[in-house]
Amino acid sequence: VQLVESGGGLVQTGESLRLSCVVSGFTEDLYAIGWFRQDPGKGREGVACFNNRDHSVYYEDSVKGRFTVSGDHAKNTIFLQMNALKPEDTAVYYCNTNPPQTWGQGTQVTVSS
Repeated sequence: VQLVESGGGLVQTGESLRLSCVVSGFTEDLYAIGWFRQDPGKGREGVACFNNRDHSVYYEDSVKGRFTVSGDHAKNTIFLQMNALKPEDTAVYYCNTNPPQTWGQGTQVTVSS
């Protein structure tokens, strides 16, 4: 399984971005897929996760109400719609699955104040 993220950029506080993650390869055994982020000097944290089994969605507390995860099954793509962005959202964003795969390159999101 390969993961390719895109859609990051430089935005101002309050603006929006939509990230995409294309998942290729054998995906039948994947029971969850989600978004993670990592700021330099910090560990990687989970942001949002979609459970393929029960269709539940998890959001990290700081993004609840601002971020929305969705997917296009036909295109094997998941999205992360990020609204009302804050400087503390600045990080490299990655997608990954459960069972986990090799991490992709990620996509940089920078929010200026």
